[in-house]
Amino acid sequence: MPRHAPPPPCYAPKVWPAWIGIGIGWCIARLPIPALFFVGQLVGKLLFHLARSRRQAAATNLAMCLPQLDTATRRRLLQDNFVHTALGALEAMLPWLNPARDLTPRIDVIGAEHYAAALAKGRGVLVLAAHFTTMDVISQPMAHLGRFDVMYRYNKNPAWEWLQVNGRKRFFDGVIEREDTRQVLKRLKAGRAIWYATDQDYGRKHSVFAPFFGVRAATITAASRFARLNNSPVLFMTTARDLQRQRWSITFHPPLTGFPSGDDLADATRINGLIEGFILERPEQYLWMHKRFKTRPEGKADFYN
Repeated sequence: MPRHAPPPPCYAPKVWPAWIGIGIGWCIARLPIPALFFVGQLVGKLLFHLARSRRQAAATNLAMCLPQLDTATRRRLLQDNFVHTALGALEAMLPWLNPARDLTPRIDVIGAEHYAAALAKGRGVLVLAAHFTTMDVISQPMAHLGRFDVMYRYNKNPAWEWLQVNGRKRFFDGVIEREDTRQVLKRLKAGRAIWYATDQDYGRKHSVFAPFFGVRAATITAASRFARLNNSPVLFMTTARDLQRQRWSITFHPPLTGFPSGDDLADATRINGLIEGFILERPEQYLWMHKRFKTRPEGKADFYN
């Protein structure tokens, strides 16, 4: 089991702002969808001006990954990205804090046959994803597909930890902390699917430096390890938001062939390349605020300072 430093008590004053935020989220989860989209766009535009450090990190990532864009185009993309990121945060409140609300009429599921065929093999399924700004709002139709579990990252704030774990448990039987590899393998062996976002920088441990938009990035090798240990099929799932139609979509792509290859660096390079292609389809909807290149190869300078 993963070990973490003891969190502060849930009633500690430093946790009160999070509980207040959750209370606001409860109200947001009851807004009509057009109103939620309106509020999300306003919040995103406001945060673009207020969240200086996040804006700088996202701007650095865009400059590194999409250098072919001129400065004005990248700035417009950055502004749009803040809108989508704010919407993603507000949308998560819908399933987490108002789970009885039926969102499925607004969510299109594409390629579900790929998921069903992979699940039918009985060896579990590793469903890879990337951190697009549309994530938890699509929980309902994913749960309807059956036998889905999710991995997540522990939050040291007990209020946010309670929200993300209990919000996801409303739809998924297994909500597994990312360091609990034993539980992941146990559930794969039981024939279940694991939803795993594989595109964040978790440091040097269990990572290789694979190119991501031409920049060497610390890339976790867990996908290769899990697939190899249980011979589980691996497929990608991408998600998207349609601002005009106020809808969301989930796309399951065909299972990867020849994966894992036995070469962790080759596998990580392949995964990063696939993620790049998905990002280029909707670059404004990727989580550019994450410091994807914070772990650098030995002797290489920090991009973010």
